[in-house]
Amino acid sequence: MEKKHLLSPQLLDIVLSRLAHELIENHQDFANSVILGLQPRGIFFAEKINRKLQELAHIEVPLGYLDVTFYRDDFRRRDAPPLKANSTKVDFVIEDKRVILIDDVLYTGRTIRAALDAMTAFGRPRAVELLTLIDRKYTRDLPIHPQYVGKEVHTLTSQWIQVEWTEQGFPENNIWLVGKVGI
Repeated sequence: MEKKHLLSPQLLDIVLSRLAHELIENHQDFANSVILGLQPRGIFFAEKINRKLQELAHIEVPLGYLDVTFYRDDFRRRDAPPLKANSTKVDFVIEDKRVILIDDVLYTGRTIRAALDAMTAFGRPRAVELLTLIDRKYTRDLPIHPQYVGKEVHTLTSQWIQVEWTEQGFPENNIWLVGKVGI
């Protein structure tokens, strides 16, 4: 198994700043915007983006965590034991809001499709934008495209992205491409 370093802690901080600046440019004062981080790992990325917005623009944006386990199209098709759900924490209504949906890696688009279904329990948003740290190009099963991307990566189906957050116990934040990478 090979690992290729995609984003070091220093480069990740630059990417976070760039993404936060793009959000500030498009949402300005965030008066009608909310952030939803997707469980499990998207919440760490959403928290980092939210902190960066506070640092750069002194803006408090409502932040929630959305679990999509029971909305997945493969939920009942597994031979293995059922998936364990994570907590959903959305302490606000998203009715008529601009929702910034955040996940760490965009692969097939199925998780995002499930998130769109799960969001309807909290209201009908005015618009939904997708922000992802890593966009695995050319792997989509569904026509889903992020508006904000940290890094685009061309991958094979035999490869995957390993996201390491300090909040999960890793010594530093790192993003890796894992699998046979010497192509």
